[in-house]
Amino acid sequence: MQKQNHSHFKPERSWCLVISLVGLLGGALFISLFLKTSNNLIGCNNNKAQEKFLVDDNPQQLLLDAILHYATSRVIPQQNINEIRISFDVLKNRTPCNFLVFGLGHDSQMWASFNSRGNTLFLEEDPKWVETILKDAPFLHAETVKYRTMLSEADELVEHFHKEPDCSAKKSFIRGNHGCKLALDMLSDEVYNKEWDLIMIDAPRGYFAEAPGRMAAIYSAAVMARNRKGKGVTHVFLHDVERKVEKIYAELFLCRKYLVKGVGRLWHFEIPAASNVGNSFC
Repeated sequence: MQKQNHSHFKPERSWCLVISLVGLLGGALFISLFLKTSNNLIGCNNNKAQEKFLVDDNPQQLLLDAILHYATSRVIPQQNINEIRISFDVLKNRTPCNFLVFGLGHDSQMWASFNSRGNTLFLEEDPKWVETILKDAPFLHAETVKYRTMLSEADELVEHFHKEPDCSAKKSFIRGNHGCKLALDMLSDEVYNKEWDLIMIDAPRGYFAEAPGRMAAIYSAAVMARNRKGKGVTHVFLHDVERKVEKIYAELFLCRKYLVKGVGRLWHFEIPAASNVGNSFC
């Protein structure tokens, strides 16, 4: 989702992707028209999932704006249509729900529109990039995250995880966890207080040594999923799994046994609460 990695975005328009994406958004609009904002809604059974972040309290308008945006944009989402469909298929059955997305970019309107009656929050490392995106899409809900890791430290952080008691699955906490360098310990109360039904990890940057890397995002997503108190599993989607660090950390914290689907560069995990699986990540 980062603007800096030019390999993520193709300057030329891919009409196949645009047409397919508009079709998915149209399907989401059709579903939204038949959903009622009541406790009888299918999905998350979360009375607060639809509490805000709608466009003038009109989710259909958000979908229509997204259709217009992608039908006329010269920049396409970094995920291909097959990767997008994995998350879409889950969202259409779970919406309205709480959807946490690591990264803010040209595909953010798409993710928000797929969950137009729910709560979608974007976490982004670059304050200037947040301003750029929100200038054109002020209805998106985004927060800036300050990471305390670098990609070059990925191997050292694996060792740190094994040695640091505060990183252990038995403790499994991130709010105020200053001892574990992999824990995102300075997020907003909103992030900590909500149970996230879906988590998309498509940031921060992880393609040069000084970049934050996605080590902390993967670890923290696993902790959030393990701490779930509600029914069901937490769906975690990890992009760019062809890269060494993403793959290593996914297998360490998200676990092969919870991997339910993989297409292209995207893996989909269904992670149960710790109360159902014990005191280890995998």
